[in-house]
Amino acid sequence: MRKVIFVTGVAVVAAGLLMIGRPVSSPQDPANANVAAKGTDQNPSPSTNAKAAPAPEAADPVKGSVAPDFTLTALDGKKIQLSSLKGKAVLVNFWATWCEPCKIEMPWLVDLQKEYGPQGLQILGVAMDDSDPKTIAQFTRKMGVNYPVLRGTDQMADSYGGADRLPLTFFVDRSGKIVDETVGLVSESVIVDAIKRSLGQGPQTESRDTKAK
Repeated sequence: MRKVIFVTGVAVVAAGLLMIGRPVSSPQDPANANVAAKGTDQNPSPSTNAKAAPAPEAADPVKGSVAPDFTLTALDGKKIQLSSLKGKAVLVNFWATWCEPCKIEMPWLVDLQKEYGPQGLQILGVAMDDSDPKTIAQFTRKMGVNYPVLRGTDQMADSYGGADRLPLTFFVDRSGKIVDETVGLVSESVIVDAIKRSLGQGPQTESRDTKAK
């Protein structure tokens, strides 16, 4: 009889110890609360469900400031650094193969490179799409592009305010400073005026965001 009582007592104590050592089954456990709350929004806790403030949008470079430097790879594999072109007027044109307005202005840029290249203009096309280099090269050959086309990166585009509005063009003078910017499709005459300013041939008037009529 004593043996039975002793064995029973041991069993009760063992069961009690197991209950005490049981892991993470309590609803008060923070880890379990987080998992259960995902996608439910039931009684969200400010400490665990508070959203971080959104990152500020990239700002366009200020007119008159030095153009953000970059080094990008051209379709022919060569590296081109903006600052190495100091002494030339540089037109930095963000575009993409799917951008219809870009297709309209591209022939203008081809003609303007021919006309103003001998005077010191260098146009740089920055392709901002996910197409492979071969596809982009075929597109540029079809369009008769006569200036370097570079593969853009998000980091580089962010330094110019983000390339989420195409075409986007910055005009850099011979000293490396931004003299103008155009957003979206503008008239060819607006581009010509900005090129002349970057070459030092025209008045420093602003034509930013001027739209073609």
